[in-house]
Order: sequence, then C-alpha cells, then structure tokens
Amino acid sequence: MSDKPRRRLLDRMAAAPSLLAGGTRLVGDIETPGPLILSGQIQGDGRIDGELSIGPEAHWHGEVLARSAVIAGRITGSITVSEKIEIAASARILGRVTARMIAMARGARIDGDITVTGTEPVLEFDERREAQ
Repeated sequence: MSDKPRRRLLDRMAAAPSLLAGGTRLVGDIETPGPLILSGQIQGDGRIDGELSIGPEAHWHGEVLARSAVIAGRITGSITVSEKIEIAASARILGRVTARMIAMARGARIDGDITVTGTEPVLEFDERREAQ
C-alpha cells in the first residue's frame, strides 16, 4: 500500500481510463462513462462522466463536459466541469471555462470567459511539478 499523496484528480481515478495516445487524431464526438486521458487530438464534442486529463501536447477542438479535469494542453471551445478543474501553466484555452472549483497555475492562458459555479474564488498557484 502506497502512502503517496493523492493531490491531483488523476491520482484518485476509480476506474480504468480510456486513452487517446499521442499522434492519435479523432474526428467526431466522444462519450465515455469513466475517465479519459488525452495525449493526441480530438475534433468534436465530448461528454466525460469521470476525470479528464488533457496532456501538454494534446489539443481538443470542441465543446467538452466532464466531471473533473486536469488541463495541461490546448482547448479550442468551451469546457464545463461539474466539480473541479485544474489548469496547468502550459494550458492554453480559447473559449469559455465553467466549473464549481477552478485552480489555475500562473502562466496558464485563457482567452474567454471564466465562470465559477461554486462559492470559492479562482485559486491561483505556482506550478511546482515538472512537465511530464
């Protein structure tokens, strides 16, 4: 049993994730009942009923709905998260971000509206983990 801290959303994944590897390009809508890890590209809308991870080299072009998310790559379109979104310093979002809780690293770039649906303000932090 590991005593490793479980700080990031992806450290707490309850189910095996779907994976779109680097170099993969999906054109069309995607829906999954659990977590999704994106390292490639998606052009289409998505409904993720679990944790979403968009890696530093990944790009999603479309409207995204997820339970929770960690974004290190690019999104062109809107992302709506019912719980918490963590936006890394390497993230570039061109569109609307909506979530109950938002944590955003200094250096992240969002060109669009930010809406917090919960009671906490946007949490800004300095990125301490190295890019993976």
